[in-house]
Amino acid sequence: MLAYAVTFLVPLAVSLGMTPLVARVARRLHAVDVPGGRRRHHGNIPRMGGLAVVVGFLLALMLPSLFPSSFPPTVDPNQPVWFRGLILGVLVAAIGGLWDDLRDLPPAHQMGIQFLCALIAIWATLFIERVNNPLTNEQVVFPRPIVWGLTIFWVMGMMNTVNWLDGVDGLAASVAGVFSLVLVVHLTQRGLHSVALWPLALLGAVVGFLPYNWPPARVFLGSVGSYSLGYLMAVLGIAAGAKVATVLLVLGLPIMDVAWQIWRRWRAGHSPFTGDRGHLHLRLYDRGWSPRRILLLYVGWTAVMGTLALVVSSRALKLILLVVVGIIAGGILLWATRQGR
Repeated sequence: MLAYAVTFLVPLAVSLGMTPLVARVARRLHAVDVPGGRRRHHGNIPRMGGLAVVVGFLLALMLPSLFPSSFPPTVDPNQPVWFRGLILGVLVAAIGGLWDDLRDLPPAHQMGIQFLCALIAIWATLFIERVNNPLTNEQVVFPRPIVWGLTIFWVMGMMNTVNWLDGVDGLAASVAGVFSLVLVVHLTQRGLHSVALWPLALLGAVVGFLPYNWPPARVFLGSVGSYSLGYLMAVLGIAAGAKVATVLLVLGLPIMDVAWQIWRRWRAGHSPFTGDRGHLHLRLYDRGWSPRRILLLYVGWTAVMGTLALVVSSRALKLILLVVVGIIAGGILLWATRQGR
């Protein structure tokens, strides 16, 4: 319990203390979001706040190396290489995101950063190698090319999901926090305490950042934060041994929203990466929903789905839940799209 407490409190304190400093630096570097166009916030808000989250998370990950006798021992033989992939990948995501915050990179460069992060995950064996067939209870093992393709799609998709979710104050960070808490509980139930420290560290860093990002936000995550959170959520879900159905249940609404917008933009003859206000959270905001109300909707959805993912053990029942969640999410998105016309 002491290891859990320290792993949570250290990144929380670092993120809480560092975020105002990062905001000042962002202002001096002119890394601020100015109202206008797709942006409907008030005042010039500094981005790059996610840098404090990343630093707090990384410092927490170093604690077991500094005080090995005070932390749970490694229980999975793959954990050392996973750890290297975790560190290297989040560094690449953070540096690439920081570059985007300062230079406003074109979509091709952003995709390149995400692709590199996916390759790092594959190198660290943080890949989707097998899934459980809910009808036969047998594992389906994929050949290597499919493993690589699925992992690239998974990592890049998650990074884009979090990046596009970061359109309302506190939304992306709050969803990441709930997701991290679900993984902590999941890993603790399985007795994988040393791996559980990783999402716990992320949870602490996010909680330390949220006082500044909660509506009305004084600082934004920026690409450095959304890229890093997206990468970490993608690979921590794999490292946790969480089944694909579990992660899809927890993040079903944001993932469905991303897929919906890509399809909608493609049908309209636009690039999928052309920014607009078609996302569900932005449509709700434009219809008069307050940022807090939108945030509570997403957090409530994520929390309920996360609870179901933890308590439901039947693979067949999870498949049924996924179908039901997909129908509900699709209905919400269809309603929001028609309301926005």
